[in-house]
Amino acid sequence: MDDRVLKIGIVGVGNIATAPKVGYIPNLLRLPEKVQIVAVADMLLERAQSVAQQYGIPHAYASVEAMLEQADLDAVVNLTNIPAHAATSLKVLQAGKHCVSEKPIATSMADADVLVNTARANNLMFVCAPIVAILPIEIEVRNLISSGAIGKVAFARVRSSHGGPASWAFPTDPSWFYHMGAGPLFDMGVYGIHTITALLGPAKRVVAFSGITEPQRTIIAGPFKGKQIDVTADDNTLLMLDFGESTFAFVDGTYNVNAAKSPRLEIFGRTGTISINDYPAIGDGAPAYQIYRVNPDAGPGTWSDSDATKLKEAEQHYETYYNACVVEHLVDCLRTGQAPVLSAEHARHALEIMQMALESARTGQAIELRTMF
Repeated sequence: MDDRVLKIGIVGVGNIATAPKVGYIPNLLRLPEKVQIVAVADMLLERAQSVAQQYGIPHAYASVEAMLEQADLDAVVNLTNIPAHAATSLKVLQAGKHCVSEKPIATSMADADVLVNTARANNLMFVCAPIVAILPIEIEVRNLISSGAIGKVAFARVRSSHGGPASWAFPTDPSWFYHMGAGPLFDMGVYGIHTITALLGPAKRVVAFSGITEPQRTIIAGPFKGKQIDVTADDNTLLMLDFGESTFAFVDGTYNVNAAKSPRLEIFGRTGTISINDYPAIGDGAPAYQIYRVNPDAGPGTWSDSDATKLKEAEQHYETYYNACVVEHLVDCLRTGQAPVLSAEHARHALEIMQMALESARTGQAIELRTMF
């Protein structure tokens, strides 16, 4: 592909599409040299029309099928809710369009396999959120690990959860997050799983505990304050990954982390430790990560901070454009011919981990994983 601007359509124009700071649409509109949003679609046509008018987007449709049939598109960004991801992405790929999907890629391995194979068969680029694997912090830490900066990795702890969308003023009804087909493992645990597999590579086995903490949640703020939600998806999943050669990782996927002061990620190696701070801490001036190195002469080891200036400059683009960078990654890969880091294969591996974690919790067994990336 040449350097022409990619014409895209967006399906699903809820909060993740329109949120002022992190939404796809407002940030993509600030990348006119790379993308042009020519159409939006939503099952609520009035919402699609309102968003199109608000952002000056030429066309609005009531379905992805209508948008694919009538709009002149190169690619589609799939921002539907979790249960609809697979079916929507498949329609996009079958129509011969490149695709960007929000996480997770699907909710079943059969669907994920079909999506990966369809993209390959049609020679289409299929890029999947989350963005974590291309963030400068993650890339630098991955390089440190691969260079042996902390020796052989023994284990890691990954925190990727929050208190759940019923616990703050969510702008739309968050009930579906708590229903079968969604849940915090697919909503939030996916970030931690993508992060640790990007750093350590594909996992080989998973074992997990999972369940429903409380059968009902009450929305405590926002336009749906006071509504009772019947919880049918597990809202508390804790899993351990085996990467082989006695390298393990612990990851959470739960709606029970109302607050935390611990690092977002800690990686413990034989000769050192890497501690990655959470994003609010970084915003308060804390270093993006810190590294501890064991003294080879058996004396006290030392902690050192990341180069805050260098990483801040590198991170600035991602902090500015946020989710739009997933789409930008698609454009850049099409222009250069490089395979995407945010690949459908990686997303499928993350999905397998999540699916098999739930199976492990049900059976009480560690489960072997089959996929790679």
